Amino acid sequence: MFNYWLQSLSARLWMTTVVPLAVCLTALVVPVIYAFDHYPEQTIGRRMQMEYAHKVADGISFNEAGIPVSMQLPERDAWMFRVTPTELKYRVLDEQGHVLLASTETGNVDSWLPSDFSGAVGHIAHSNIDGRRFFVVTQRIIRGQAVFYVQTATSARFIEALVSLKIKPIPAVVRIVFFVAIAIFGLALPFAIRWVLRPLRNASEAAAQITPRNLKTRLSTNGVPNEIRPLINGFNEALGRLEKGFTVQQQFLAAAAHELQTPLTLIRAGIELQPEIKGKDLLIHEIDLMSRQVRQLLHLAEVSEAQNFSFGEVSIVDAAQDVVEYLARKADAKRVKLHIDEHSTPASIRADKSALFILLKNILENAINASPANGRVSLTIDEASIEISDEGLGIRKEHLPFLFKRFWRAPDAKHDGAGLGLAICWEIALAHDWRLTVSSESVGTRFTVWLGMADSR
Repeated sequence: MFNYWLQSLSARLWMTTVVPLAVCLTALVVPVIYAFDHYPEQTIGRRMQMEYAHKVADGISFNEAGIPVSMQLPERDAWMFRVTPTELKYRVLDEQGHVLLASTETGNVDSWLPSDFSGAVGHIAHSNIDGRRFFVVTQRIIRGQAVFYVQTATSARFIEALVSLKIKPIPAVVRIVFFVAIAIFGLALPFAIRWVLRPLRNASEAAAQITPRNLKTRLSTNGVPNEIRPLINGFNEALGRLEKGFTVQQQFLAAAAHELQTPLTLIRAGIELQPEIKGKDLLIHEIDLMSRQVRQLLHLAEVSEAQNFSFGEVSIVDAAQDVVEYLARKADAKRVKLHIDEHSTPASIRADKSALFILLKNILENAINASPANGRVSLTIDEASIEISDEGLGIRKEHLPFLFKRFWRAPDAKHDGAGLGLAICWEIALAHDWRLTVSSESVGTRFTVWLGMADSR
């Protein structure tokens, strides 16, 4: 079962989709988790500090002389500077380092960086402010001919607090999201694959219904994806070639049988009229055997085509009695007793009368051939089936799967034949949607025709 799953198209699509997805997500998630775990301040704290510096620079209001006079920050950012004045600060300085605007009144007391801080523009520098460690970001603003500098200072303690509250849970959340995403995608993908492959599955089911009796059927390409359509078209073309070959074969079979019947009849009559021919009985026996095989070939060609059947209401009991009467002389010659047993038989069934006669005759004739002298062949009829059983030696189990194949004969067969009788029976049963089974009993063999139940060989 596992090997079958591995070799299926669905499994291959699943593996070639989920595995690369897992690898790509892993390649993306692992560095992120590692950075969050080992360098939280550098990954998130640095970005936050840069954002504060940009927002302060964008919030400066200038007067007509181009001098910064006020700060207009978004409400949330202004609130952050108000509630954490000792942890989060900003300054706006001129080119000489004079403080023009500050987040606190004490912002102009100490210098956050050395007087020559132009080299710190765009970078995060470390500084001690009021005896504590801060991260200072410097941005340059050019207003006409004047140059100004914006500095934001964030305490290390504030960054650590934010990391503990907001950043530390992120790696765990990323891990959970990663595995949940893979699980959901992996479980949902088989349904998506099943939906995508549904046209191919429908085509396979339709193809499985095509038999030699309906070779004219073609698979529909409606709703079939463009990638699968060439396969369906190729299959339909193969069906066309198969239909043509099968038709030619059946025509040749029927023509050969017809052409051989008359010469065999003339040869037999000629031999009978020549008293001086030696071994006349053996020759006549061989000619009769050939004639029988020719008739079976003709029957096989006829029953292989659905249009050759003429269905009507047929009495099973009457058909059985006709067969018993037809084979009575053969049964008497072998000293075999034929017996019909009726059990709640239906008044009639829908069937081709001639085909039903041939089916019962072939099976009953085989039963007579297989029965010993003074044996008994029973033909049991009820509402659901027709059983024919004999008291012969039975059929070896390894031979049972081959009984209904054309031209197959058991290696130890003791009576003449071409191996076509049971193949004809199978074709007749198939045309009537019946099921034909065989079982080897402790004594003899039992053939059963299940009426109204279709099956495949």
